[in-house]
Amino acid sequence: MFLLSFFRVIKFSLQDISRNIWLSLVTIIIIILALVSINLLLVVKVISSTAIDAVKEKIDISLYLKSEAEESKILALKAKVSNLVQVEDVKYVPKQIALESFKQKHKDNPEILQALIELGKNPLSPSLVIKPKDVNQYDELIANLNKIDDDIIESRNFDDRKVVLEKINSITNKVSEVGMFISIIFVFITLLVVYNAIRVTIYTHRTEIGIMKLVGASNWFIRAPYLVSSLAYTLIGISATVVIFYLFLSLLQPYLEAFFIGYNFNIITYFNSHFLLIFGSEFLVATLINFFASLVAVNKYSKV
Repeated sequence: MFLLSFFRVIKFSLQDISRNIWLSLVTIIIIILALVSINLLLVVKVISSTAIDAVKEKIDISLYLKSEAEESKILALKAKVSNLVQVEDVKYVPKQIALESFKQKHKDNPEILQALIELGKNPLSPSLVIKPKDVNQYDELIANLNKIDDDIIESRNFDDRKVVLEKINSITNKVSEVGMFISIIFVFITLLVVYNAIRVTIYTHRTEIGIMKLVGASNWFIRAPYLVSSLAYTLIGISATVVIFYLFLSLLQPYLEAFFIGYNFNIITYFNSHFLLIFGSEFLVATLINFFASLVAVNKYSKV
């Protein structure tokens, strides 16, 4: 008996959706827009996080040493710098290695290479390239390096790349705030649309509801099809969102590969590995929101 009632509820729900196809279509589109806006916000978060990590990997500090500095003194200075708690790694770059890197970097510029040949000697200095352990301790590291007074140090390159990170974080936070605001608006609109869709459907079938009550139909049997309709809206909406969003990601990925050259970053792989967590959570939340809106509408307007 229960199974028969259940299948009838499903049947009536599908009939309601088909009879009000345009209203159902608008409801589903609003749900899709809400879900897409939330996923776009997530994409921004993932990309910005990857960009910040990429900048962090590029952050280093260079101590340029005098050309005539003895290697034993250079290694002693390297050991002293390595002992700083803010330092993750120190790399010694001899003059010859620096020259080879310089030539490789400017291999497409014959004028610079010719100038090196005419100079007849290596104009570059040895250096110590320091990688910070934590970018948040950047200022402390700079302060400690400035305290090191060694006569073999010729110059210090303390480009404050922390400013770049702060700018990226600022832009990311602003984009996230705007995205969150848009997502909240879409969620609110979804509530209103689902609520009104159920209300209009109930009003359209008010005569049928009255007849069903006269013949002894339970409140559950009368109201259940409208609640099932809200679940169907969510299921169709999340399915369409997955298809649309993966098409968007496939178009976005080539641009991300060009931007993150040298980094193994694939936004599609990220969403694949977090598929159940992302879309499962969205389906659950969207179902609860739509069910709540439907329940309120059903309780208010199904009374005949």
